[in-house]
Amino acid sequence: MDQLVARFNETHPEIEVEFFRSGTTEVMNRLEAEFAAGDPQPDVLLIADTVVMAGLRDAGRLLAFAQADTTGTDPELHDAEGHFFSTKLITTGLMFNTNNVAEPVTSWAALADEAIASRLTMPSPLYSGAAMIHFGTLANLDGFGWPFIETMAEGGAVAGRGNGGVLSAVANGEMDYGIIVDFMPLNAATEDSPVGFLFPDEGVTAVTEPVAILSSARNVEAAQAFVNWQLSEEGQRFAVEQGYLPLREGVARPTKFPDVEINVIQVDPALLLEQSEEIRRRFADTFGG
Repeated sequence: MDQLVARFNETHPEIEVEFFRSGTTEVMNRLEAEFAAGDPQPDVLLIADTVVMAGLRDAGRLLAFAQADTTGTDPELHDAEGHFFSTKLITTGLMFNTNNVAEPVTSWAALADEAIASRLTMPSPLYSGAAMIHFGTLANLDGFGWPFIETMAEGGAVAGRGNGGVLSAVANGEMDYGIIVDFMPLNAATEDSPVGFLFPDEGVTAVTEPVAILSSARNVEAAQAFVNWQLSEEGQRFAVEQGYLPLREGVARPTKFPDVEINVIQVDPALLLEQSEEIRRRFADTFGG
């Protein structure tokens, strides 16, 4: 965030940015407390996933910015009425330990095999927004659903907390495979960690780190400038420098990413929001939590 603000200020030196940074759950707990006190502090919210943003939109907490410059980006990745805007792609794919696995499986379906599942770890939607979207999407995907998720658990797959624990377990050889957000194993591989990463054949789920302006914002014009910068070529190039996949056409992806077409599997955020408590409950019942 320090680097992001510094780059933003190269374009907008007149805007002073103060921020609070933490995981989505802690950020939202703090914001909900401020809502309850009638004094929300932020002008802008930048969080992991669209499910939380959809809830804030439906509660009237977000200010529409229909004039945002979304040039070169997929309209499907943004709120139709301009209440929030995706800024990057953070996909969830499959990592593996290169010392333990000579020929990794390349499909999500293969994780139902007990020989694979028994050596598989994953983050929990109780702790990770990316995991919430991933398992919520699988639960609603033809050919998968809760029976597939339950089969992985029955085969011995282990659910921890966040993505960091998945990275550690696979990198140290405790597990062969891990379901994880892309940049963690890709960064680790560049530092000689014995891990690989792939996009499974069926496609990947993704969080898009949406940005939004709160309806209670005190500095609306500055907030709009921040949103537009995130979507601009400069903002997208910064995302690439940070190791993320850009949204904007013409901005090349980081060289560490596999040079393959990326198929993002999407489910309506409103549906995932509606099912969010059920997804967490069923996942906890299935894997323990």
